Amino acid sequence: MPPVSTISFARGAPSLDIIDVAGLRAAAQRAFDSDPGGATAYGTSVGYGRLRAWVADTHGVEPDRVIVTNGSMQADAFLFEHLVRPSDDVIVERPTYDRTLLSLRSRQANVRAVELERDGIDITELTRLVQGGTKPKLAHIIPNFQNPAGYTMSLQKRRQLVSLASQHDFLIFEDDPYVALRFSGEPLPSMLSMDEERVLYASSFSKTVCPGIRVGYLIGPPEHIAAIAQIATNTYISPNMVAQAIVYEFCASGALERSIETVKTALAERAECLCDTLSRELPEASFTAPQGGYFMWVVLPEGTNVDALQAIAATRGVAFVKGGDFLLEGGENALRLAYSGVTVEQIATGVKRLAEAYHSL
Repeated sequence: MPPVSTISFARGAPSLDIIDVAGLRAAAQRAFDSDPGGATAYGTSVGYGRLRAWVADTHGVEPDRVIVTNGSMQADAFLFEHLVRPSDDVIVERPTYDRTLLSLRSRQANVRAVELERDGIDITELTRLVQGGTKPKLAHIIPNFQNPAGYTMSLQKRRQLVSLASQHDFLIFEDDPYVALRFSGEPLPSMLSMDEERVLYASSFSKTVCPGIRVGYLIGPPEHIAAIAQIATNTYISPNMVAQAIVYEFCASGALERSIETVKTALAERAECLCDTLSRELPEASFTAPQGGYFMWVVLPEGTNVDALQAIAATRGVAFVKGGDFLLEGGENALRLAYSGVTVEQIATGVKRLAEAYHSL
């Protein structure tokens, strides 16, 4: 009997069928035609000038508040290197992105995880924490379609967090790579738009153009951006100018908006299929239907051994990421399902396999 091909809910990336390869090819040609010198030169650490200006204009800020990096994870790393010292208190959501936890722990930060509710971080718990003597240097927040949970922070909580940061003198790192991928509900204003001096904002073209482009950016007060630019200079002189020139042409031509619409349509279909199939095949699972982004957080009944489930699921040809990977502790009965890289047909088959694995435990 031939081996079963694996259906992976593990990777947060769009599938090839929803990437505008032709648009990227055309953008690359325009980049080399319109600015061969800029695209092929070293450039400076703040990134490709035209793209930097485009990002600044899009967010309504001055270019000296923007640095364009090799993906938003590079922006995260530079920001943490600039701000976080050993034993500094840093607030994160519980659960949060696993690479954020790794990065902060490698810097010996005192990571304080605050429960993530379906409408964002628990402001009441965070308020108790800071009033009780915790002095955060930074609060890391993924406000839209959070990775791994898929939840979105409410407008009220965004305002409350900005106010709390002002009262207790800490910075907010608004990590927002999924913001453009909303397929239902109304868009919400960024915390950056509420306080440009206290909020540092990162996003990425990896989610809206393609993962392989590895272009992201960070927006913040000029003094922080200048310090981070110096770190970037010492790290790599300049980021990938060819990739950034291609992204600029892709954005400036209007291809970005068309690409986002294609991706959102596919994600909406896939999320609906995932919710429907989970409800039917695995009614024991608890989850919240996402309004955008790539991910869904699934909680199974107390006592479920997700380590064992993952191993059995692998033998049946389905992969996912364990909930515990996104937490300092706990999450033994939770998992993250990414629906961005799988078709509707694969989702239906994959969830059936996952349900079979669960019921065999």
